[in-house]
Amino acid sequence: MTYQRGDRVALEHTGDPHSRLRPGDEGTVRRYNPHLRVLDVDWDSGSRLSLLLDDGDRARRIPTPIGEAGWERVLDALGTGGAAAGRSAAEWWAQDVLGGRAPGDVRERPREILAGIDNGDPAMLDGLPVADRYALEHDADRYAEHAPPDAPAWEELTVRQLDEARWAWCDGFDGAAEAEVARQCRMILHPDGDDRDMSYLRPDRVGLGGPGVFAGEWAWTPNGDGDLRIPVGFAGTLVDTWKGWAVFTCTRQVAEAIVAEQQAARDRYRRQLVAQGIAGERLDRLVDQALARLWFDGDVIVADETRVHDDPVAIDRVAPDADGRYVVMGRSWTWTAVHPYDCDRIAGRIPDPPPQPTA
Repeated sequence: MTYQRGDRVALEHTGDPHSRLRPGDEGTVRRYNPHLRVLDVDWDSGSRLSLLLDDGDRARRIPTPIGEAGWERVLDALGTGGAAAGRSAAEWWAQDVLGGRAPGDVRERPREILAGIDNGDPAMLDGLPVADRYALEHDADRYAEHAPPDAPAWEELTVRQLDEARWAWCDGFDGAAEAEVARQCRMILHPDGDDRDMSYLRPDRVGLGGPGVFAGEWAWTPNGDGDLRIPVGFAGTLVDTWKGWAVFTCTRQVAEAIVAEQQAARDRYRRQLVAQGIAGERLDRLVDQALARLWFDGDVIVADETRVHDDPVAIDRVAPDADGRYVVMGRSWTWTAVHPYDCDRIAGRIPDPPPQPTA
């Protein structure tokens, strides 16, 4: 047992034949030397007798009434300690399941794990690091490490408090471990390593007036591994739908990225045609028939689709609104909300989720 300055103690035995102290006399700890095992006490009787614990002197600590609020503070501290252990365990787990020590192809694993956590899938949750709630041998050490200095001693806890202390640590461990696993998965999946929870950007959760990531339905492209991916997703705000397709506004930065990606798509298609032996005026015509030309004229985006539609007047000019935002080919091109994790890159900053209404 250890003692802190201010602890209340009751004498159980002293070998000092000259002391007038008797078993049961109470006092307040002035100092405790754990190396020499000397306990200095200001006794209520006025005595300042020090107890030599290695020589047979004994005192028991008097439990200090901690109250409900005080006990909640103890449980919070234990939960914090458990959370630190849970995060550490999850980091090691991620190395074995998602990182350098993971066997086989793990590219789809992060998305499967996030889906399992989101859906509360028992099979997935059982595979995450969890605290053993019925292993009792570490309880006292955890309590000694994480409980506040003024907390009751482990030996003084009731059976109910012992259980609550164990479960507080375990709850902290499990919650933090699951959160850290999800964070590790999000960082792997997000093209920029963003560890925020992006579930609010799932296509089925993007609503009018809310943020989203958008791409053309034509944008899915096989990568080097043969997986269909979206080279660039564009951050914006959904403002309308048109024939089931998304209409969104975006910043100048994102609009510039759309123009650049359109040119990159034209260049990719041009290379495909060149590889087929097509050249000259026919090459230019086929590219223009497949993909519109976009460019900036000052602050205005010019979209030339004259060859796409075989219409000499099919030229649109997209000006920014009063806030400097653009609707790039909305109600004309087939844009759709996409999941950020399906994109190799995201143009623009993804905003935080809109605040939820309070009851």
